[in-house]
Amino acid sequence: MKILIIEDEPQMLENMLQTLEREQYVVETAADYATANTKIGVYDYDCILLDITLPDGNGLELLKQLKQQGKDDGVIIVSAKDSLDDRIKGLNLGADDYLPKPFHMAELHARVKAIVRRRNFEGNKFIEIGNVCIDPESRSVHINTNEVVLNRKEYDVLLYLISNKTRLVTKTALAEHVWGDHIDQADSFDFIYSQIKNLRKKLTDATASIEIEAIYGVGYKLQVI
Repeated sequence: MKILIIEDEPQMLENMLQTLEREQYVVETAADYATANTKIGVYDYDCILLDITLPDGNGLELLKQLKQQGKDDGVIIVSAKDSLDDRIKGLNLGADDYLPKPFHMAELHARVKAIVRRRNFEGNKFIEIGNVCIDPESRSVHINTNEVVLNRKEYDVLLYLISNKTRLVTKTALAEHVWGDHIDQADSFDFIYSQIKNLRKKLTDATASIEIEAIYGVGYKLQVI
């Protein structure tokens, strides 16, 4: 899952980044309003951790813009400004949660998991489609109760396709979500083809009742067979 941290305090930003990367999220950062504004305008995220007080603007304005653009990224306001007015304003603007500083990183991780689970998987602890069952907590995949071992990127690709199972996922969207915004520097999508090929073989060998359909020149769509 892909997270954006908008935080201007360097040590806090680094602590949050390390914590979430240890949990194997794809994490991007922005230390000011301008950078954050560019990122939310170009990319989509499962969860945005948003500081209100930024050196060049108000984080709540970013939240307002996000909602005006019709995006449904999950948002947790993370701020030392713990007044009731700020909390109410943020929630009224569409934030999903509010976490006042200081906080334990374990609580941050729990809040992020709850947002992702609620928004992408209807609040379910396990994700089931056909005979495939995924446990996001342990990042494990079982097919017909047998565990199928996937590498990190194979798992991320599968989870993203399942979370968008009713949609056609473009190669660009898949690359940005699974590999992060540095994907802009890539010359081709060959690395995606490699992961998809390996993932397909593992699903077929395990007799999964889902398959990844390639839409020529566009991207991929998950099908239940």
